Amino acid sequence: MTARLIFPDGKIFYGRVFAQGENCTAEVVFNTAMVGYQEVLTDPSYRGQMVVMTYPMMGNYGINEEDVESKEIHVKALLVKEYIDFPSNWRSTQTLKQYLEAHQVIGVEGFDTRAITKYLRQFGVAKAILTTSDAPAEQLITHLKATNLVKDLDLVAEVTCSNTYQHIGTQKSLRVAVIDGGAKQNILRILQQHDCSYTVFPFNAKVDEILSQNFDGVLLSNGPGDPRDLQDLVKTVRQLVGKLPIFGICLGHQILGLALGAKIEKLKFGHHGINHPIKNLQTQAVEITSQNHNYVIAPNSFDENKVTVTHINLLDNTIAGIRHTEYPAFSVQYHPEAAPGPLDSRYLFEDFVGMMEEFKGKNGLKGKLFLKKKRVVLV
Repeated sequence: MTARLIFPDGKIFYGRVFAQGENCTAEVVFNTAMVGYQEVLTDPSYRGQMVVMTYPMMGNYGINEEDVESKEIHVKALLVKEYIDFPSNWRSTQTLKQYLEAHQVIGVEGFDTRAITKYLRQFGVAKAILTTSDAPAEQLITHLKATNLVKDLDLVAEVTCSNTYQHIGTQKSLRVAVIDGGAKQNILRILQQHDCSYTVFPFNAKVDEILSQNFDGVLLSNGPGDPRDLQDLVKTVRQLVGKLPIFGICLGHQILGLALGAKIEKLKFGHHGINHPIKNLQTQAVEITSQNHNYVIAPNSFDENKVTVTHINLLDNTIAGIRHTEYPAFSVQYHPEAAPGPLDSRYLFEDFVGMMEEFKGKNGLKGKLFLKKKRVVLV
C-alpha cells in the first residue's frame, strides 16, 4: 500500500506501508541514531511526532521487553528507508511490524529518508500529513494548513503519570521527588541503582505536596513540547529553588532555566540522535550524548550572577547545561540515563546524589558544593 507524506508547501514524499496504523497529521522530525528505534518509539518526549530514521535499515534486531522507556508507543508514525522483517537477536520477542501494529501506529518504508532530512534541515521542522488515501493532494494540503496541532501543554498532560507512585529503598536511601513531564524508565532505574527511594508526581504537583514529605532532592524529568506552555510548573520549580537540590533533564533543564529567569527559543530542526558531542566547560571533557528536543535556553538571556553555563553542544554551541551559582540546582539538555558514549554522562546522577548528601548533611547548603569523581557542579 502506498503512503504519501505531504508538507504544507506541496512537497510530497512516497513510501510503502509495512505496519498498518492510522493516517496522521503531526510534526516531522529526523533522528540520526543507528540503533535504538525501540527506545525512540517509547520515549514520551516524542509524543505527537512522526519520526524519520536517517539510518537506512530498521527492524533488524526486533523488539524486546526489557528496553522500553514507557508502557506505550508515543510517536504517531515511524518513517524508514528499509524495514527488515526477520530480526536476528536472541532477546527479540517480536518484530518491529508486530509491535507497531499492536499499538496501531503506522510504519512506512521506502521513503528517501536522506531527501526528507535535507528538506527538514533546509526548511525546518514542519507539520505534515501521512496518508494512504487517494484524495487529491491539493485537498489534503488545504486541510493540513487549516490544522492546528495539539497544544504542547496537552502533550505533557498525556504522558505524565495519572497518580503518584513510589519506590521504597533501604532505610539509608535518599528520598527523591520526581516531577514527571514524561519520564523515561531508565531515569528511575538509575535512581534505584544509586539506592534512592523516589516518589513520582504528576507534572502539576504543588509545592506543598513536595516540601511536606521530607524529600532530599527533586528531579525534573524529560518530556515533550514547548516548556513555555508550562508556566504553573515553572512557578513550582521557582519556589523549590534553594529549598531542595534540583536536577533537571531535557524538558526539566528548560523548566529550570525558565524558573531562573532564562528565555527559551525553538531550534530550526531540533536535536534528535545519539551522537551529539557535549563539552563540559569545567572539566574540558567531551561527552557523546543522546538528545531529543526542539527547544533550548537562549544565550545571554539570564542573570550570569545567578546562572552559569556548564556544558555546550559542540555541533552548534547551544547551551547544554546550567547551574545556579548559589543554590544546589543544575540541569542538562541531554539524556544522561541513555548510553550512547556509552556511559559518558552517568556521573551527573552521582553528582546529584552527592549534592543531596551534602545538602542533607548541612541541612540547607548555600555555599560551595563539591561532588564525586572530582567533578564540581557548584563552585
